[in-house]
Amino acid sequence: MHFDYNHLAALAAVVRTGSFDKAALALSVTPSAVSQRIKLLEERTGTVLVVRGQPCTATAAGLRLCRHAEEVSALEAALGSDLGKLQAGDERTTLRIAVNADSLATWFIPALAATSGFLFDLVVDDEGHSAGWLRRGEVSAAVTSTARPVQGCDARALGGMRYVASATPAFVKQHFADGITATTLSRAPALTFSVKDAYQSAWVRQVCGRHVTLPSHWLPSSHGFVDASLAGLGWCTHPLAMVKPHLDAGTLVELVPGSHMDVPLYWQWNRIVSGALKELNKAVIEAARARMNP
Repeated sequence: MHFDYNHLAALAAVVRTGSFDKAALALSVTPSAVSQRIKLLEERTGTVLVVRGQPCTATAAGLRLCRHAEEVSALEAALGSDLGKLQAGDERTTLRIAVNADSLATWFIPALAATSGFLFDLVVDDEGHSAGWLRRGEVSAAVTSTARPVQGCDARALGGMRYVASATPAFVKQHFADGITATTLSRAPALTFSVKDAYQSAWVRQVCGRHVTLPSHWLPSSHGFVDASLAGLGWCTHPLAMVKPHLDAGTLVELVPGSHMDVPLYWQWNRIVSGALKELNKAVIEAARARMNP
């Protein structure tokens, strides 16, 4: 099926900005022109591609076409670079990537900064679920805990992200005076990122040998976890890279020294755009291996 790439660009802009008006500004056309292009594309495909609302969102078919537009744009950018035609100021490709919050907070940003030619649209999701974004065709690459490549993708091991359970000395004195046990853990408030966050429970099973129901504050922010721990709000498992200065200074202490968890991470990317992502793939792998355990 042949598509007009001006129509695909309009669709991608609406989905990215959530608005026909904002998409028009980004494309330097009128909102009616954007609307007409989406209408023609929907007539061409015979299905609804955009759910009109505040914000506008894509249907499953719309997301698949957005990915197609992204892939074509990435391939064209790579071709232009190979032919020596990539000039400063040229329009850059927007690349959608799924990444977990802890990677984003520790090592992933330097990898993005080490590349050129892309604008990034990051989807933040748990590493155990990020491969699903690739599987559904909604992103071109992902940081994931899934070693087996998604169909049509390549994968590379990044290393292990080490987690340690910690809290302030005052919190430990108040809640764990009788030691770290199933009973004391069932009473001391923990911190949980989201319903997908299983690290606190996994650490408790590792230490206690069984599941313990934990009272918890819900806080969807990696940096907020550190701030909340330092404020004495609760205990949680942190990426070691984020809390090592606080552990060294004594403002946080490990609940059970030596009871760390290593979570292996992998970089997966759509094989179709491997050539276009060569620089990014190299930067991601190098940044991860410089900051995580082998």
